[in-house]
Formats: sequence, structure tokens, C-alpha cells
Amino acid sequence: MHGNLQQNALLLERIKAASGGLACDVVVFPPFPYLAQVQSLLTGSTVDWGGQTVSEHREGAYTGEVAAAMLGDLGCRYVLVGHSERRSLFGESDATVAAKFAAAQAAGILPVLCLGETLAEREAGQTLAVVGRQLEAVVTRVGVAAMPQALIAYEPVWAIGTGVTASAAQAQEVHAAIRARLAGLDAAVAGEIRILYGGSVKPGNAAELFAQPDIDGGLIGGASLVADDFLAICQAVNG
Repeated sequence: MHGNLQQNALLLERIKAASGGLACDVVVFPPFPYLAQVQSLLTGSTVDWGGQTVSEHREGAYTGEVAAAMLGDLGCRYVLVGHSERRSLFGESDATVAAKFAAAQAAGILPVLCLGETLAEREAGQTLAVVGRQLEAVVTRVGVAAMPQALIAYEPVWAIGTGVTASAAQAQEVHAAIRARLAGLDAAVAGEIRILYGGSVKPGNAAELFAQPDIDGGLIGGASLVADDFLAICQAVNG
């Protein structure tokens, strides 16, 4: 929950100006009140945009909620589902996340499915079980064949906004496990889907993270609010 109209304009103009020289896909996820501004500033550019969450309901009396079709009206191609803060602060269950994922896909929007464990779960050796359970809820709901019309983001809860980053080896281990779990269902899907890492990615650690074989990009938090840092991370993807 950051930004204002002036700050957004300055940040987006910097990103848009640099985007033509980047070899990676760039997507921004502003708060809902700024989606129209983002659409206005980025239409015609190579930068895409999306929503930070979405309702599982197509329409109806759900005051305060935002339907997938509404995001589509504002040009969103992507939406985050199951972000750790939505799970922990707003009580979104695995089943709710799966329903939101399905709602986004039904509206032609690519969900970015966020998976990740807490510090207590990691210390208890439950990381792969937790991430696997979160992934399974979605695959059970939509089927493995639907997964290439989405992205996955592994975001260890203990590394979000803390300044602590999973080591490249730790992140790679979980990314590889996610891909292997999908490969057990459909090898082609596992090879096609992009799996991003999110959790205190910074210019100083981005290159090492993105060099890992199963890390296909980043879901950037605080560093995305600083144009120089964000663009440096994008350059790290370029390799």
C-alpha cells in the first residue's frame, strides 16, 4: 500500500523509458485506485500491469471486492493470487486462493500464484510440504493443463520485507521441487511454466538468484518502488 499519483507517474515514466532496452517481460501491480492511471501511462508500451488481488466471485453484492472482469476493463493482463499477506492478514485459505485463480483465468487474466512458507514452517522442515499443499489446491481446482496460462511465484514469508533473502541454493531447491511436482503430472507443463522468486530481491542478489536453472524471474517488492533498483534487477534478468 504505497504510492500516490505524482510518485507513480515519475516511477512509471522511468520504467517505460527503459523498458525498450530490456529483454525480460515487465509487469507492475499498483493498488486498485491507480489502475486507471497506470493504464493511461503504459498503454502502447512494452510494460504490462495487473491487480494485487481479485475476488473469487464473478459479480454480486460483495462491497469492496474487485471482480476479474473489472480488472480486464482496465487492461490488466495479470493478477496476484495468494500473496502471503493476503493469506496471513486476510485469512485467505488454499481453497479461496484456488477459487480466485480460477476466476482470473475464466476472465482471460493470467494469475500469478504465490506460494511460500513461514519461518516456523521452514524451521520445522515443512517447506516443501506447505508449498506442495498450496500448489495442489490450485491444480486440483483447475487441472494441470491450465497451469501454463499462469505464473508461479515462490515467496518465502520469512524473506518478505525483512531484508533477509533466501540463499540462491534455498530458492533453487524449492523452485526445483515445484517444477518436479508439476512434471509428475505433465512434463510439458513443467517445462513451460515460469516460476518467479519473491522475497527481498535487490540489485545485489538478483543476478545470483536469476542464474539458478529453475528461477525464471522475480516478484519484486520494496525494490520496485525505486526506479534505479528495479531497473537494475531487470538488467540482472537480462544476464
